[in-house]
Amino acid sequence: MNSTDNPIMQNATDRLGEGKILPLVFKLTIPAVIAQLITFLYNIVDRMFVAKIESSGMDALAALGIVLPITLIIQAFANLIGLGGSPRASIKLGESDKDEAVKIFNSSFVLLIAIGLILSVTVFTLSKQIVTAFGCPQSAVGFASSYLRIYSAGTVFVMLAQGLTPFITAQGYSLTAMFSVLIGAVVNIALDPLFIFVFDMGVNGASLATVLSQSLSFIWIIAFFFSKKSIFKFKLKCMKPDIKRIAGILSLGFTPFIMTLTECAIQIVFNINLNLSTGGNKDYTAALTIMLSALQLISLPLNGLGYGMQPFVSYNYGKGDALRLKKGIKYVTVIAFIFAVTVWSVSLAVPQIYAYIFSASESVTQIVKDYTPFFLMGSIMFFVQMTLQNINVAMGQSKSALILAVLRKVVILIPLCFTLTHFIGFKGVYLSEGIADFIAGIITSAVIFITFPKVFKKREELVKNKTSESSSSVD
Repeated sequence: MNSTDNPIMQNATDRLGEGKILPLVFKLTIPAVIAQLITFLYNIVDRMFVAKIESSGMDALAALGIVLPITLIIQAFANLIGLGGSPRASIKLGESDKDEAVKIFNSSFVLLIAIGLILSVTVFTLSKQIVTAFGCPQSAVGFASSYLRIYSAGTVFVMLAQGLTPFITAQGYSLTAMFSVLIGAVVNIALDPLFIFVFDMGVNGASLATVLSQSLSFIWIIAFFFSKKSIFKFKLKCMKPDIKRIAGILSLGFTPFIMTLTECAIQIVFNINLNLSTGGNKDYTAALTIMLSALQLISLPLNGLGYGMQPFVSYNYGKGDALRLKKGIKYVTVIAFIFAVTVWSVSLAVPQIYAYIFSASESVTQIVKDYTPFFLMGSIMFFVQMTLQNINVAMGQSKSALILAVLRKVVILIPLCFTLTHFIGFKGVYLSEGIADFIAGIITSAVIFITFPKVFKKREELVKNKTSESSSSVD
């Protein structure tokens, strides 16, 4: 059955190519941005509650700061498949090749399960060695490793929940995708205080709450793909491995994978440098955890704008509709810039607000107040680095997106962090983020605004040539 045989499926995909652009931008991006804000809440709620644990709150907060890069590694693998497969599937839908789109979906499903199982066993077995290698202060090692062991037990559910959600968005159902995140966040918020304080499980309770909430998100997502709304269906015959198809998924997903993985690498570098330059003082690691949460408040919604626009961009790129692409991207760029400027301004004006959210100690609050403006000063450029980078991926431009992602984190930030910390101590950790974000943002802006028009024109000409060839063969 083709998508045109089902009115629900037809409406969901046709509006990407024919609906009014500005209302469609809001319809696609608002749920995606809300989903990312919920993800932000998801990420910080554990930290907010463990920070309140009597006598060991700052150790527990530092531990979760160490664990965060490890959970990002798992997210990176989910992005490798989900954000590699879903744009490929969207492009195929734009080309009216539903059968191949469904095969891409099923191949992605199998890959998510396989990678999830491997990661689960690895993290569970080596939890203590991993957190120690990642720069965990000695007083927080027990908290970090116990959290990680419980978290690893639910890795497959985490992978499937995060990796399959983009396939919901790819069909134009961004509101449904938002609810998949919302369900998990609400459950996590409800279970955290129950497990941490009522059952007196401490950090272990936070980890268990996260795993259970992700499992419920997974159930909601799977139910959607069994519904009549979904174009993508689970089919055993479509799960058969195909090297070319898998390579296509991995090649496009490699960019968001590297973007997330290098984010993890940065945080590891930060933690190691802070641990060495402060003699293992947990207050500086706890302050960094808070600053990274502030950074997420800016970056995640901007990521959401890019993710939300991916179905629109991939579908119209598949059709070769350059004019529609330009208008849609112009609208979302303006929205992203306004958001970035607003949150950036507030963050630099009253940075201590983040410390108050986490009930930080007086010493940690002072560190946050003094150094957050330096840490976040370049985040104003995230409207390009996050939003437009995701749009770049949605058009299949994996090579340029990868180069730009590596530029900011690997080429600029990591060497800068080591260099500045060597010369000015722990201050170099906080300062390096702001400098690198600003420099990389300027370079990324120049590259994207120069290359996008060329990409639009090339795709438009390619589609026109294919249409002409098809017409000629029919004649």
